[in-house]
Amino acid sequence: MTSLISFCIFLLAIVGTPLFAVIGAMAMINFGRDGGDLQSVILAFYDLATKPMLHALFLFAFAGCMLGHSKAPQRLLRFSNAILGWLPGGLAIVAVVSCALLTSFTGASGITIVALGGLLLPALLAKNYDRKFSLGVVTSSGSLGLLFPPSLPVILYGVISGTSIDELFLAGIIPGILMILMLSGYAFYKGLHTDIARTRFTFSEVWHALLDAKYELPLPFLIIGGIYSGFIAISEAAVIVAAYIIIVEMFIHREIKFRKLGKVARESVILTGGILIILGMALAATSYMIDAEVPDKVFEFARQYMNSKITFLLTLNVFLLVVGCMIDIYAATVLILPLIIPIAVAFGVHPVHLGIIFLVNMGIGYVTPPVGLNLFIANIRFREPIYKLYKAAIPFVLLLLLVLLAVTYIPQLSLVLLGDEKSSEAENITLGLDAEQESYSP
Repeated sequence: MTSLISFCIFLLAIVGTPLFAVIGAMAMINFGRDGGDLQSVILAFYDLATKPMLHALFLFAFAGCMLGHSKAPQRLLRFSNAILGWLPGGLAIVAVVSCALLTSFTGASGITIVALGGLLLPALLAKNYDRKFSLGVVTSSGSLGLLFPPSLPVILYGVISGTSIDELFLAGIIPGILMILMLSGYAFYKGLHTDIARTRFTFSEVWHALLDAKYELPLPFLIIGGIYSGFIAISEAAVIVAAYIIIVEMFIHREIKFRKLGKVARESVILTGGILIILGMALAATSYMIDAEVPDKVFEFARQYMNSKITFLLTLNVFLLVVGCMIDIYAATVLILPLIIPIAVAFGVHPVHLGIIFLVNMGIGYVTPPVGLNLFIANIRFREPIYKLYKAAIPFVLLLLLVLLAVTYIPQLSLVLLGDEKSSEAENITLGLDAEQESYSP
């Protein structure tokens, strides 16, 4: 009977039943089958409410939606173009940097494609970039800012895993910059070998663009400087950033009217509310998996076929890429993370390093054919056939995979900024399983 119910729930998931309902139903079925207390699902939501960082999710989401509804993306684009537009492939580099900046605040690459795509694609085509390359730049650049403060996926990863959010943001700086440099380097190469018009550099335009964006540009420095100086915590930074953006966009630029504030708040509530209800159900499912020793069983199974850290990391990357192009990053975080963390630790992967590997994979999954989410958003936004977007995305995916390999197998790229102790710890992790790891029980 239980198997039949489980099969019916699986069919409901295929036909589009909301993810939280599927997860919650499976958790209740498993608890009930094993004689557990169904109140565990309710207790999971209570535990969720006690997590101190959750209100930062809403405030950062609200701040990102405020920026998306204002003309801040255009101002940031103008400033980036004034600084970088004179380089070979300059406008494409501007697109990469601008998309990364906006995604770091919105936490959703789809919002970036919608907000900046209508500006960037016509501008790239007007500068004689070919359409395939232009579509690839805009589609793939949307996921580059996921590692930078105040990215929502990083905060969610920290809440789920219990890893320090400050350390995750610090660890993501070098990998995030490497991803931007890789795509910018490709754009530079493209600019050198094709007849693409450049923007003439003038100090006058730089100055006027700086004045135009003078209120938005300090935001990254405010967040990064405040957090890593120890002056403010993540939760305090969320309050300060949200208040700052309200003042700038509503009272200084006056681009968001009071009547529109409800719409912006509703969007951010829908975004974070969707995350939280999935998260609550996933915590209940995780409680069952821990009680049933599922991670332990999966680890024992994995150890039969993988006897080294190198093999495990390669398998993990393939698995996460498939997951990343199948489901949203927030759902993947709450569903997959509790399962892989104990296994990764048993194979000697540093928890912060694992976080960066996970998030880079999820970002690449957004643009990985055949079902990467960004590809379908671009399909709707630009009205291009999906197969053309596949072809446009493949070169960028391959470049990002090179960065992923470097981040995966050179843990110092993620851990060096955490201090000598953390970096040395990464260096001392062996590639095989030692006796302590073999006796590990997740």
